[in-house]
Amino acid sequence: MSNMTENTIPIFSAPTGETPPSERNRKSVSQKKLEKRVVRLTGQAITDFGMINEGDKVMVAMSGGKDSYVLLDTLKTLQTRAPIHFDLLAVNVHQHIPEFPLEQLRGFLESSGVPYHIEDQDTNSLIQKLIPEGRNVCSLCARLRRGILYRVAREHGCNKIALGHHMDDIVSTLLLNLFYGGRLKAMPPALLNDRKDCIVIRPLAYVRESETEKLARIRGYPLAAKGICGAGENLKRQEIKALMKSWDREFPGRIYNIFMSLTRVSPSHLLDQSLYDFRAFRPLLPAAAAPAEDD
Repeated sequence: MSNMTENTIPIFSAPTGETPPSERNRKSVSQKKLEKRVVRLTGQAITDFGMINEGDKVMVAMSGGKDSYVLLDTLKTLQTRAPIHFDLLAVNVHQHIPEFPLEQLRGFLESSGVPYHIEDQDTNSLIQKLIPEGRNVCSLCARLRRGILYRVAREHGCNKIALGHHMDDIVSTLLLNLFYGGRLKAMPPALLNDRKDCIVIRPLAYVRESETEKLARIRGYPLAAKGICGAGENLKRQEIKALMKSWDREFPGRIYNIFMSLTRVSPSHLLDQSLYDFRAFRPLLPAAAAPAEDD
């Protein structure tokens, strides 16, 4: 994918009659730049980490949130430009969450031209039985959904599962593990599952959440409302997100620098004895491979 070129992306201009032509033109240029930037960064991440190869069948997990819509549209664009052939399959796990805009999502997928599958699994009822009211359910919900995605991927012959996590998700996970878990761990751009038959990829790794928010707003995706499941984010993640927003306001570039630190690790300047021999002063292979994500 290193030979990808940036062709023109459709421009989403303001409705006629609402703004002067000069302002609409300025918006169109701004929107075009944003779309090209997201496509370019996604293509770069795919190239840097070897996320997609010739003949891959990539399942795109469609949660109904802004990031999954942006991911699908961006991969569609790259599919037409890449010097390799790969297939896409959009998959939504219908968890029977009340008020989820399933038909709007179905309509979008039908009009997208991408093959899609909606997996009907009432995990919402199961979670309500297992988790006491008022307790956070996000972890269990994510584990159930991920297990379903792995199964559906195998049934449909997909060897890659693309998730919509972006740079902010990666940095917030790093900070959560650092502040509350006492370890240096984030979200990997590509991860082989336990069975070694499927790879989870995160093509939006170089994209900021503010960019997916703007793009989703421009394109008017039929997004699921925030907090639709009735279980808000846990307080620790809320705290980290608030901290990151304050950094963006007061220290522009800090989130990017934290993210880049994950790409420039110096084992000899840490304290992990499984990575570096401090007696012989030489690097070591990890004592054990990092655990794969839930399968």
